[in-house]
Amino acid sequence: MSRSGANLALLLLGGFRNLADRATAELATRGYEDVRTVHDFALTAILSGADNVSELGRRLFITKQSAAKIVAVLEERGFVSREPDPVDRRRMRLLVTERGLAMRSEGQQIFDDMREQWEEQVGAEALNAVEDALRELLGDTAGRLDSPGWLMRDLPADS
Repeated sequence: MSRSGANLALLLLGGFRNLADRATAELATRGYEDVRTVHDFALTAILSGADNVSELGRRLFITKQSAAKIVAVLEERGFVSREPDPVDRRRMRLLVTERGLAMRSEGQQIFDDMREQWEEQVGAEALNAVEDALRELLGDTAGRLDSPGWLMRDLPADS
């Protein structure tokens, strides 16, 4: 296998896709068959302070219209609710529901289980070294929510 930058990018993307696809499939077996990766990005952004559609769009680097579509899907599926802002009743605040929190909790457990599987497959030392190297390379950008704009563009309109 070549050690080119393009192959490194594909390996990183492949690792992400592998984990995300497996988690999505497992969530479906647990009763969350309508979850997509973008939904987790959106719920994480809402929980971290994106309490309206405009701010969600800014955090995910997507248009307000795209954010509104995602919120509509999340609301329809019971993961978020909207309520009038107590300070400005014209403004609608986004809140993650108990169902949304439960789905995220199950998702966290699924990712922990998959990490353990990878650790068993390659060893704790090797997996820890990969994580440490990625943290060093990515620094503060590793967990930022404003990076996955490319992901949103790749998703179908009914996301």
